[in-house]
Amino acid sequence: MFGFLKNIFGSSEPVEIKTNAFIVDVRSQGEFASGSVKGAVNIPLDNIRSQIAKFKGKEQVVVFCRSGMRSAQAKSILESNGIENVVNAGGLGQAQALLNK
Repeated sequence: MFGFLKNIFGSSEPVEIKTNAFIVDVRSQGEFASGSVKGAVNIPLDNIRSQIAKFKGKEQVVVFCRSGMRSAQAKSILESNGIENVVNAGGLGQAQALLNK
């Protein structure tokens, strides 16, 4: 698979986002309905723990929210449940710039 490199969340280190990444918007359903990133699925932060099975076996998971705070929490929850290769794409604007190429 071909990936592309982008700086995420002000990091000086480039992060490779795989073309088959599982892209997850962790905002509320209402926020998601108002617009999101192309190809993203909506799993609100409050539902992450109960839906861990959806993340298992994914080569890469990219999470984002409105500002980057909820996605940071989602990343932590996923990693503490054994999900590896999770990328926090930050807020919606950052995620759109990164993923809508």
